Amino acid sequence: MDRDLRRRTRALFVYFFIPGLALASWVTRTPEIRDAIGASVAQMGLVLFGMSIGSMCGILLAGRIVAALDTRTTALMGLCLILSSMVTVAVGVILGSQIMAACGLALFGLGMGGAEIAVNLEGAGVEALRKKPVLHTLHGCFSLGTLCGALIGLALVSLGVPVALHLAAIAVLIAGLIIAFRNDIPSGNGLSSGGNHATIADARIWGDPRVLLIGLIVFAMALAEGAANDWLPILMVDEHGFSVASGSLIFLAFTAAMTAGRFGGGIFIQRFGAARVIRGCAILAGLGVAYVVFGTNPWLAGVAVLMWGLGTSLGFPLALSAAGAGGGADSAARVQAVAIVGYLAMLVGPPSLGFIGEHYGLRNALLVVTALIVGASIAAPAVRPRAA
Repeated sequence: MDRDLRRRTRALFVYFFIPGLALASWVTRTPEIRDAIGASVAQMGLVLFGMSIGSMCGILLAGRIVAALDTRTTALMGLCLILSSMVTVAVGVILGSQIMAACGLALFGLGMGGAEIAVNLEGAGVEALRKKPVLHTLHGCFSLGTLCGALIGLALVSLGVPVALHLAAIAVLIAGLIIAFRNDIPSGNGLSSGGNHATIADARIWGDPRVLLIGLIVFAMALAEGAANDWLPILMVDEHGFSVASGSLIFLAFTAAMTAGRFGGGIFIQRFGAARVIRGCAILAGLGVAYVVFGTNPWLAGVAVLMWGLGTSLGFPLALSAAGAGGGADSAARVQAVAIVGYLAMLVGPPSLGFIGEHYGLRNALLVVTALIVGASIAAPAVRPRAA
């Protein structure tokens, strides 16, 4: 790689790392956040719904913002919103305000939705330049961020550090990373040139059966990831009897499994192909989620969480790689369409599980995730390269 491409790739590692770090920082404290703002399961679902609203706006507006401003500016704007969300949630905890906490998560969703679309488009571009899979490693940096955030959260929970102080410190760290890597992605990428490029509103994109099947895969796997991100600590504390610290430790194990799967997955992708890897991951994730739903042994449930994390690790990046493979005028639009489906599932789906969980229990809500994972395993051949 030349120097500019190395800098661009390194910056993307950081841009993927930051949302994961921020996400895990508040996820590991969700039981305490819930208690501080006095929220029931249904009310916590409404608080999380703030993130859903923000993420929907961010995801749906990201394409137009990228076309008008470029991918670098869109990503930096999103990361700054993520930074501000940490401060806003911290204020909500101090005030005991569900509305303030929901507003903070709305900022997080808005920032993550916009930034992640931009950096995935950048990642697809780098993958095309390097002519080998890169997105699974970039998404590994997101998982590494969640792992680091979970480690920090677990340590601070054990030390009894207040949630507000924890989130404020993470905001300062994110600000430093943004400043350090703000210029390493070239400007101008993704700007609309007025040519014959397809957009996500184009019937060619949503009318393509392959894109729809890839969308099903990414929806299922991203929902499985998002469900763990939002509900796993609460699920293990309330349904399997773990302490708050142990619930955070299990979430840490989940993120470690995700990280290992994404960084180590390249070997399996090259040896077995994307379709077989997707199917194997779906089967592993489905078995893990199913035991969390039906199992009674708490420690085996912890082992099942590892299967859940490993199984969901490669679904999202492999789906994005498959969507962009083959090039063509509609390549970027295919990546954006699949990314939109994935982030909607990851950020909007979990709050819906909260509403189901209020009436039928969180374990039963995960049956929806299990069913979709089965569908993803059936649709796995869609990620094979297009026939010439």
